[in-house]
Amino acid sequence: MKNAHQFPNALSRRTFLKRAGATAAAVVAVPAFIPASALGRGGAVAPSERIVLGAIGIGNRGSYVLDCFLPEPGVQFVAICDVRRERRLAVKQKADTLYGNTDCAMYRDLRELLARTDIDAVLIATGPNWHALASILSAQAGKDVYCEKPCTKNIAESLILARTFRRTGRVFQAGTQRRSLPNFAFAVELAQRGKLGKLHTLHAQPRGLEAKSSGWYPPETAPADEQVDWDLYLGPAAWRPFNKRLLNAFNFEKGGGFMGDFGGGGCLEWGSHCVDLCQWANEADHTAAVEYWPEGNQLHARYANGVKLVMRDDGWLPLGSCPVRFEGEDGWVETGDNGEMAASPEGLIASPRPRIAGYPANFHVRDFLACVRTRGRTRADADAACWAHVTCHAANIAQFLNRKVKFDPVKCEFIGDEEANRLRSEALREPWRI
Repeated sequence: MKNAHQFPNALSRRTFLKRAGATAAAVVAVPAFIPASALGRGGAVAPSERIVLGAIGIGNRGSYVLDCFLPEPGVQFVAICDVRRERRLAVKQKADTLYGNTDCAMYRDLRELLARTDIDAVLIATGPNWHALASILSAQAGKDVYCEKPCTKNIAESLILARTFRRTGRVFQAGTQRRSLPNFAFAVELAQRGKLGKLHTLHAQPRGLEAKSSGWYPPETAPADEQVDWDLYLGPAAWRPFNKRLLNAFNFEKGGGFMGDFGGGGCLEWGSHCVDLCQWANEADHTAAVEYWPEGNQLHARYANGVKLVMRDDGWLPLGSCPVRFEGEDGWVETGDNGEMAASPEGLIASPRPRIAGYPANFHVRDFLACVRTRGRTRADADAACWAHVTCHAANIAQFLNRKVKFDPVKCEFIGDEEANRLRSEALREPWRI
């Protein structure tokens, strides 16, 4: 059975529909033979169902997610954009080997990739400094977006991201793939359906609560722009001299990056997964907690419905990384990345259910592709991503100020707190704008 990868020169969805409209009268007037492949028969994917994909910023994590896209029927990967030449070449070689040609285009500047009218969707896996701006530019260019997390650097970016995707009607999927895994989804279902009784406490593992800067390293001789375009790498972040240590986005995430640097810092790195799951369980995908305060080595928050959120790194059952726990008046459930679950009463999880260990992105990618085709809402759409990130950012601000803050999710501002409100956003470096 043939698949889409055997049709590298097939029409894109947009080209197919445009040509179909232009020739509609001729089709009516003159009988024509239509190839079965154009109708999606014989195992082929009809041109109207094909998704032409580009990628922006593909390193270790991005390569994994791209590998989840490539085998999917109907996906045709055509272009890679990265500020690092070695990464552009590596992705091009992968694509050209897959398709048996040399057609994969390479770009250093994402604006050149986004100018292509044949590309339907983009995978964004840059460092967190670029996630929000690249997603917004992509939506404005008419592209659907799968973006790795954390998706934003501050509260203002989160709100603009959600507004942009609502206004443009583009599809967005945050890379919070645990929303597509059965153990986490089942735990959320127990909470939402009242199986735990009235929900009162949610627990998330942020994996680090320190809010600090990514830092400033000693200047080193910068490579040629063709090798590493340092100016594009910095993008909207405040300028700093080239240093090889800053080329590793993983260091930014682990090192913080709070307020004006490369990442979201503090509780956001894993909070964009775990807090996101707590938001989902609390049916809070369109709002945020209203109070935040540090308490010992934990961060606490409270929602308007009285449910408490506890962000802590210790005291978890041995259920793997990225655990969450939901507690109600009649019981509790806890789960993590090994796919197992614990609950009280035990009967809550007694029935057979699928178990998937680890945190694969395949299911999340398929949800995104299905929504690109149907124009539906993904499991981790821009609104859900926005409010989970707002909750994390607000918690970071409470941690940074080392005191309680109160937040109004309707006005999207801290109540009577100018110092906290100044931390909702940051200036972008010229010439970048949101």
